[in-house]
Amino acid sequence: MRSENEVDIHEELAGAAVTPLHKALGVLITLITLFDGYDTFNPAYVIHYVMQPWGLQPSQAGLLVSSGLIGFLFGAMGHGMVADRYGRRNTLLAGLWIINVMTLLTAMFATDFASFCGLRFLTGLGLGVLLPLGTTYINELAPQRVSNSFSLWGVTFGWSLGGVVAGLVGVFLTPTYGWQILYFAGTMSIPLTLVVHAVLPESPKFLAARGRVEELRALMSRLRPERRGFYENAVFRTTEHKVSQNTIAALLAPRYRRVSLTIWLTAFLTLFAIFGLTGWIPTVMIKRGETFAASFGFGALLQAMSFFGGLTLATLADRGFAATPRLLGTWWAIGGLAVGALVFVNGHGFNIAVVAIAGFCVIGAQHVLNNFTANSYETGLRASGVGMELGVGRVGAILGPYVIGLLQQATGAPDAVFWAISGAAIVAAAVISSLAMVGKAAQGSVAPAE
Repeated sequence: MRSENEVDIHEELAGAAVTPLHKALGVLITLITLFDGYDTFNPAYVIHYVMQPWGLQPSQAGLLVSSGLIGFLFGAMGHGMVADRYGRRNTLLAGLWIINVMTLLTAMFATDFASFCGLRFLTGLGLGVLLPLGTTYINELAPQRVSNSFSLWGVTFGWSLGGVVAGLVGVFLTPTYGWQILYFAGTMSIPLTLVVHAVLPESPKFLAARGRVEELRALMSRLRPERRGFYENAVFRTTEHKVSQNTIAALLAPRYRRVSLTIWLTAFLTLFAIFGLTGWIPTVMIKRGETFAASFGFGALLQAMSFFGGLTLATLADRGFAATPRLLGTWWAIGGLAVGALVFVNGHGFNIAVVAIAGFCVIGAQHVLNNFTANSYETGLRASGVGMELGVGRVGAILGPYVIGLLQQATGAPDAVFWAISGAAIVAAAVISSLAMVGKAAQGSVAPAE
C-alpha cells in the first residue's frame, strides 16, 4: 500500500503539464540531433567529389557512407549498457565530444579512401550515441499524452533539419570550398557541447532508479513546480522490475521477445532502404539526367519531408499505442511502392514527387518506430532497447549504400537500386504489421511497459 507522501516517478512525469523546462530541454535535444543528422548524411555529398580523384569503384564509394555507419553500429549497441549504468547525460556528452574531435580531424586529415573511412568509423562511435539516447531522454521526460509529438519535435525535427542543412551546404558551399567544408561546418557542434555541459540535467527516471534523491527532488520541482512543496518530503519509487545484467537476454525474455525480434528485423529493412536511398540519391539522380543542384537538392527534400511525415504519423499514433504497428506498415508500404515507380518513369516533376513521398513515408515512419521502441520497454531497458533497435538496424544501413554500389557496378543503371529499396520497405511494412494482427494477447506484449 502506498503511503501519503510516496510517489511513482513514472506517474509524476506522465501526468505533468508541458513546462518551460520541458520546452528548453526539447530545444537542446533538437540541436544535438541536428548535428547527428547533419553528420550522418553529409558523406552522400562527398562521393561526387572523390570518386574520380581517389579512383573509386561504386562499391568503394558506398563504403564512404557505410564506414561511419559501422562505427554507429558499435556505438548504438554499446551505449545503452553504458547509459543505463553511468547515466544518460554523461554518455550523451561523451558521444558529442567524440563527434567534435573526429569531425575536425576529417576536415583536416582525410586525404584518401582509407583515412576518410577510418575517421568516419571513429565519428560513428559518437553518432551511435546521440540519436538513440536523445530518443530515450525525450521519452523519459515528456508527458505520456504527447510523447510521440514531443519526440518528433524534440528529436526528429533536429535530425531531419540536420539532413537538410547537409544538403544545402553540399549545394551551395562545396562547389567553392570543396567537400571539406561539410566537416568544418560540422565543428559548430563544439559550442553546443559546452552549453550541454552547463544546462542538461540527468534523466529523472535514471536518478530515481539510482536513488539520487536530492538531485531528483530539485529536478522534479522544476518539471512540476506546482508540486514543489510536496516533493520536499516525498518518497520516490519506481515500478521497475530488476533488470538482468545481460541486457540482450532481458530484451529476448518471454515478456519482450516477440516485439524485440519484430522491431529488429523491421529496423534492419527500413534502414537498408533509408541509407541506401539517402547515400546514393544525389549520384543516382545525376545519372538520370538531373542537374548538379537538383540532384544534391533531392537529399535535402528527403529530410525535410521526413519530418512532416513523421509528425503526421506521430499525431495519429498518439491516439492509440496499439494502432502504431498498423500505421507504420501503411507508411512503409506507400513509400516502397512510390520508390518502385521510379523504375518505370523518369521525369523531373515525377522524380521530385516520388522523393518527397519517400521522405514523408519511408524516413518519416522510422522516427516513429524509434519512439515506439522506447515506449515498449521499462526504464531500466529503454536505452538498451532503443540502442539495440538502431544497432541491428545499422547492419541494414551499412549494407544499403554498399549493396547499392554493387548493384550499380553490376548493372550500370539505377533501376536495381529502386527495386532493392522498394522491396525492403514493403517487406518491412509486412513485418511490423504482424504485431497488429495477433489480437489482444499480442497487444499486451507491445503495450507501454509502464
